Amino acid sequence: MTNKMLSFPDGAAVPVIGQGTWGMGESHQLCEQEVRALQCGIDCGLTLIDTAEMYAEGGAEQVVGRAIDGRREQVYLVSKVYPHHAGGQQAINACENSLRRLQTDYLDLYLLHWRGGIPLVDTVRAMESLQQAGKIRHWGVSNLDCEDMQELWRVPGGEHCATNQVLYHLASRGIEFDLLPWCRQRDLPLMAYCPLAQAGRLRDDLFDHPLINEIAAQRALSVAQILLAWVIHRQGVLAIPKASSERHVRENAALLTLELTPEEIAQLEQAFPAPRHKVALDIV
Repeated sequence: MTNKMLSFPDGAAVPVIGQGTWGMGESHQLCEQEVRALQCGIDCGLTLIDTAEMYAEGGAEQVVGRAIDGRREQVYLVSKVYPHHAGGQQAINACENSLRRLQTDYLDLYLLHWRGGIPLVDTVRAMESLQQAGKIRHWGVSNLDCEDMQELWRVPGGEHCATNQVLYHLASRGIEFDLLPWCRQRDLPLMAYCPLAQAGRLRDDLFDHPLINEIAAQRALSVAQILLAWVIHRQGVLAIPKASSERHVRENAALLTLELTPEEIAQLEQAFPAPRHKVALDIV
């Protein structure tokens, strides 16, 4: 079986599992380990790396910059801009600062991290300006719900958005009611962050669940692998788990050539059913 890939609207093909960096760059003692983990991921085919100016206030971007030094062309590089920077000269400055920390002269994809007070029309204009200057190749959004996406599509140029990055995991399936179908109708890929659930009750519910542990044992896989495999079985969805150790990176990469069975998927979805009505978008 070949590695599973997903295509962005621009035609770029990326693996359905990337590398998230939320939480990286916060400890000098862990920096070398984080760099090695990202480099291991690239070696294993996890060539999409997602970061943000918010993560450790630029520290994660610096870690990524070190990891991709000399390997920039092997990587599909994604970063995100703070909402209060997402317009006019502030957006230009924010992008240039990210590029400096990442030690590169362009981003493959630049996302609005979440919606703030700056009008979407101003954000789109800023993104188009950055594209024209060659500083970003494409742009997208993060943490926008279905109504926000519909509003974005009404903005001139808004339909050129390349992705929406949202929280999505087995215990948080709200996007399946309206957002995921809306994006599928437009061939717009979704990037799933926190695919293993953030720390707290939901993560405990998943990692301690008897069914998930039983499936993991039967397949000789970890619980994390089962949860991640479930996220990426969805058409048009790619996941960006953080893995700060080489062992976890290799576990993630193994899923590029593994799939859950239809029976396993049905069991998981019966245990954690999707809502039958609109729910607020989960955001961390």
